[in-house]
Amino acid sequence: MEIRDALKSDSGDLAFLVNLAGDGIPAYLWKDKVEGDESPLDVGARRAAREDGSFSYRNARACVENDVLLGMMLSYRQPDPYEIGDLSGLPDVVRPLVELEAGAPGSWYINAIATFENHRGKGVARLLLEDAERQAQSDGCDRLSLIVASENPGAKRLYEKLGYRDIRAKQVIQFPGFAHGGDWVLMIKQIDAARRAD
Repeated sequence: MEIRDALKSDSGDLAFLVNLAGDGIPAYLWKDKVEGDESPLDVGARRAAREDGSFSYRNARACVENDVLLGMMLSYRQPDPYEIGDLSGLPDVVRPLVELEAGAPGSWYINAIATFENHRGKGVARLLLEDAERQAQSDGCDRLSLIVASENPGAKRLYEKLGYRDIRAKQVIQFPGFAHGGDWVLMIKQIDAARRAD
């Protein structure tokens, strides 16, 4: 297995995996942007193919084996300061996530990480998370951040094992078809300053 930059041609897979990582929230939001006979995932693929914006293939890394995409990670540096602004125009389900994101200004933020179901258990997520740490160090960040559902204990255990710690939590806001409740948990990993890139 190896990690490479995502390609524009990966956009369909990126949309599927980002929706998987986001517990269906992305597709729920994309349905309002459907054009013609598009599906919500088509909207996601169109957005992933953009050259800019946080959800762009340019911010994604792919784990591949023999040219087969196994999983992906969407990550980038958070602004510092993180100006949260007026959240009243955002969908309710997104507000707690934005509030948590703002709690880690300047961090290297892992927005989404997911593995195709038939490739789980191979260490894909661990490789991608190690890659995120290298990217953070290369960009001069001294910490990484991510948000995980409290009702996803397997992912939370992996993050804890890799050195991520709970910082704060916000209650999940339900929407039609959403599978769980609980909290969104902001986790941060401090990076050894001695290992940071100059």
